[in-house]
This record gives sequence, structure tokens and C-alpha cells, in this order.
Amino acid sequence: QLQLVESGGGLVQPGGSLRLSCAASGFTLDDYAIGWFRQAPGKEREGVSCISSSGGSTNYADSVKGRFTISRDNAKNTVYLQMDSLKPEDTAVYYCAAGRFVSRHMCSIGGGYRYWGQGTQVTVSS
Repeated sequence: QLQLVESGGGLVQPGGSLRLSCAASGFTLDDYAIGWFRQAPGKEREGVSCISSSGGSTNYADSVKGRFTISRDNAKNTVYLQMDSLKPEDTAVYYCAAGRFVSRHMCSIGGGYRYWGQGTQVTVSS
């Protein structure tokens, strides 16, 4: 069974950090681009970051540039999202997703992913 599982969410104060993990089971992540998305209550889902299957290309939403860093460890079949300088507006459920693109150097924060995790809650509050 193909599955993505997010972990690492929680409650953090503004200015704090969290590292989210996206672990795959049933398939190898190195064949897939990975995207991180988030959805806050009452808002539409938005793309946060992505990394190509080669690991050589990354993309970030303007709202998180300079604060979030995406990386992958294919040996561990896991992708990470390091989130620093967190703000209350980063509060949301965060999802990872896996998909294949026409090039191993491509990814998108706009969509195009086939497999999705169940999400992990991130709350930034004092």
C-alpha cells in the first residue's frame, strides 16, 4: 500500500522552529517530486514548497521564502520541511504530496501530485 505520513507538527511560539517529516511506505520517494501544502481553517489549500526528484530544484511560496527549507534524504525515504521564524499566520494543517513530472528537475507548488498524506497540525501561538 502506497502511503505518505507526515510528522513533526505541534504547538510553537512565534519565532520558533519546527521540522516536518514526510515518510513514504510502499514506494521509493526518489522517483517523485515532493510538495508541501497547507490549509488553514476557512482558507483554501496553498502550496508552500517543493523539491524535484533529483533534489536539484526547489521552490517556495513568497510567504515562506527565507524562513522554510525543504530537503530530502532518499536513503531514509523521507523529505523534510525545516520551518524557522514561525509566525501565527503559518498556523495550518500541513500536507506532503508525491508526484512525477516530465523532468526529474521539476516540481510545482501549484499542484500535479498523485499521492497525499493525512496532514500534521502546526499551531504558532503565544
